[in-house]
Amino acid sequence: MSVNRQIIVTIFCLFVLFFLFEFTNIDIFVQEFFYDEVAQKWLLSHQKGGLLDTFFYTGIKKVIIVFGVFILFLYLYSFKDSVNTLKEYRIGLLIVWLSMVMIPLIIGGLKSVSNVPCPCDFEHFGGEYPYIRVLDVMPKEIVKKFKCYPAGHASGGFALMSLFFLFKEQKNRFIALGIAVAIGWSMGVYKMLIGDHYMSHTVITMMLSWVSILIIRKTMQRHFFY
Repeated sequence: MSVNRQIIVTIFCLFVLFFLFEFTNIDIFVQEFFYDEVAQKWLLSHQKGGLLDTFFYTGIKKVIIVFGVFILFLYLYSFKDSVNTLKEYRIGLLIVWLSMVMIPLIIGGLKSVSNVPCPCDFEHFGGEYPYIRVLDVMPKEIVKKFKCYPAGHASGGFALMSLFFLFKEQKNRFIALGIAVAIGWSMGVYKMLIGDHYMSHTVITMMLSWVSILIIRKTMQRHFFY
């Protein structure tokens, strides 16, 4: 399938999923599995500096940042005359680095304007506010600004799906893609377990990340004949 067709199919799937979550209560149905109504608490509590925080939040973010710096180093190093091995991976390295920079920025920008509350804000889960989705009108009496949609934390993990375009062999491409999806979802599910995100937040972030990667790849193809 051509990149153009992949972009069209991904955007179509993105809209289908978006409206599915907007006009159903799938998010609440799924989120109820992560909330103890009797104890009125989430399955996991976010403790800053704790083991889970280090592994699934602060730690993984630092690892991804270091990996991004490493990718940039390899890309710049590939221009050295004595280095031949990296030359064939140069455009792939650039795609990965651009994805790791741009995707968190795109998702972060959407979070700043979407004004959607987190599950922990919803009165059904012990919060103070009604259930509000993207297309819902925010009640005038609510002055607080929310930044919960889409899932920003998982965007760093899903940006790694760009590794699909780094490798040459199909097998390695799908291994890299599978690992990246697993990392993104591990980050997303952690945030669901502590009440910070609904499932739709992570699903939409994954789809937006993939279509962004495809557009970056298409841009590289146009300018570098890759």
